[in-house]
Amino acid sequence: MGNRKLPVVKNSPYKEIFPTSKLQLYSSYLSSPCFRVLIALNLKGLDFEYKAINLFEKEQNRPEYLKINPLGYVPALVDGDIVLGDSFAIILYLEERYRQHPLLSRDLAKKAINYQVANIVCSSIQPLLRIPILRYVEENAGGDEKIQWVYKHVAKGFAAALELLLKDHAGKYATGDEIYMADVFLAPQVISVTDRFNFDMNEHPLLSRLNETYKQVPAIQNALPQNQPDFPGRTS
Repeated sequence: MGNRKLPVVKNSPYKEIFPTSKLQLYSSYLSSPCFRVLIALNLKGLDFEYKAINLFEKEQNRPEYLKINPLGYVPALVDGDIVLGDSFAIILYLEERYRQHPLLSRDLAKKAINYQVANIVCSSIQPLLRIPILRYVEENAGGDEKIQWVYKHVAKGFAAALELLLKDHAGKYATGDEIYMADVFLAPQVISVTDRFNFDMNEHPLLSRLNETYKQVPAIQNALPQNQPDFPGRTS
């Protein structure tokens, strides 16, 4: 982790709550936004403390957590006096604060593509697959309709947006031969829908190839849900 220190924020409301300067990540193995932040932390080689939030027990709604993120979402990152409760904001902050392994190219056009991929994932695909939404669909329309909901919205995002967007830019990874922000957002989305929902990737050959590549990257492997300390049945 870098040696630079952020300026002390006077009268910070978080000073008594967070006495340590070590990075703290409030996270859940169930969350793909948490997954993407874990990848970013791993790529940058940052040491952090994983603080599990049990979504089934609704720990995200408890007063002590709402002091950290008033929206009651995960992830949340604490870095000294800096507290962030949104995965996109966290990753952009990490990119500015910790310059090792840049997640954005200096090339403006390539940077723009990375921003676009990240935004498609975090605003047009992943929000429609959040646990409360899927639970609502299942409770009101049934389990089969829930799966169809997932397939419909994932297929639209993958085919109409990401496959077409990346076809002229992809190399080994989404926008070339280096892992950038696009991959940080894309890998959790592709991995989660194939693992959790058995989504058929045959209609998305580029994303399917990237998916196989992602599974060989140590920073992504270490961020997989089953490798997190709160994953059910994990003992170490």
